[in-house]
This record gives sequence, C-alpha cells and structure tokens, in this order.
Amino acid sequence: MNSSVANIDLLNLSMVFVPVVIVIVILYLWSLDAGRAIYAFVRMLSQLLLVGYVLTFLFATEQSGIVLGVLAVMVVAASWIALGNIKARRAEVYGRAVMAISLGGGSVLFLVILGVLGLQPWYEPRVLIPLAGMIFAGAMNAVSLAAERLFAELGRGVKYIEARNLACQAALIPVINSLFAVGLVSLPGMMTGQILSGVSPLIAARYQIMVMCMLFGATGFSVALFLTGVRKLAENDWQSGSNDDT
Repeated sequence: MNSSVANIDLLNLSMVFVPVVIVIVILYLWSLDAGRAIYAFVRMLSQLLLVGYVLTFLFATEQSGIVLGVLAVMVVAASWIALGNIKARRAEVYGRAVMAISLGGGSVLFLVILGVLGLQPWYEPRVLIPLAGMIFAGAMNAVSLAAERLFAELGRGVKYIEARNLACQAALIPVINSLFAVGLVSLPGMMTGQILSGVSPLIAARYQIMVMCMLFGATGFSVALFLTGVRKLAENDWQSGSNDDT
C-alpha cells in the first residue's frame, strides 16, 4: 500500500460539488433557504483556502507568542459564534462564553499536548493548532446548544436548576452519540486520515481514543463552566425567587 495520501487535482475535486449543487437545487425548488446554503459554501471555500496559506506560515514559525495568539483568536471567534442563536443576550453572556471555552477547552488541550503526547516544544503548531481547532469547535457547538436550551427553558418559567440540567443534557447529546457511533457507524477524520497515510489501524485507534476523550472532556467542562457562569444573570432576570442549590 502506498503510504502517502494521493493528491487531489482540481478537476477531480470539482466532482464532489455535484451532490452539493443538487441539494441546493432541491432547497430552491422547495422554497427553502438555498441562498444561505450557497453563502455557507462560499464562506467555507474562502476560509479553507485562506487557512491553507495561514497554516503554511504558522507551521514554519518557532514563536510561542504567535501560536498563543492564534489560540486566542480561535477562542474569541468560537465564543461569539456559539451565541449566534441567542442574539438578544449575546453581549451579556459573551464574557462567560469566552471564559468557559478558554478554560474548559484550554485545560484539556494542554493536558493532551503535555501529558498524553509530551509535545516538544509544547507550542509545536503542526500539532497544537489542529488539536485546538477540534477542541474549541466541539466546545463552541456544545455551549451553543446549552445557551439556546437554557434561555428557552428559563423563558418558559422553568427554574434555573432544572433548566441548567436540561441544557447540559441537550448540549452533550452530539458528543455522547459520537461515542456510541465511532468505529461502528463511522471512522472519524483523524483515524481515517492516519489509515490513509499508512499508519497501523491499532495506532490510529489510540489517537482516536485520545481525540474522543478530549472532545468529551472539553465539551463537558465548557458547558458546565458556561451554565454556572450565567446562573446569576439567569436568576436575576427570570428566577429572582429561586435559591435552589445543586
């Protein structure tokens, strides 16, 4: 087996857009938001092309300050995007989201690079940045689900503790489902990429175990920190008479 991943030329790559176009046409014919899907793909293409050039530069850098700056930008962006479904309260809870994602995701990230991988140097961008991307993206999605569910439940008059528990449970559904499905329904990206590159499936499985554990830990920590951080705001606005303890 060839141990290197085959290069995809642009003509072959264009073929993968055929099903994309078909789905967009279906959305248009059904009077759904085809424009949003087109905009999403334009953003995806521009962002990935841009990040390819940026990563080429970052992977060559030997400055920890630059790498930490990239991580900070990732956290700031992830926190803002996570609150997109509660625009009316976005500014109020943004600081809590930054705190939750940076502490929850950051603690797991540094455990992995220092304890699990023993990365030398610790800021090796070729490893640190992709792992950070996975962790912060997972935390972002979980905080987004938690925020939407929490404020929806509070808006219905549910007490904070019950709303918090429902929000936490809902936010962890995707990552828990992925634990059930991995290896049975799907081979995740990191494992698939390593196998395609010729790495032993047993070694690839170890890395995927690491990834699944770090995603579960980072999302769980981030959700718990966010829901705890917004408690005062939630109780002041909707639950002023609730003093329940966990």
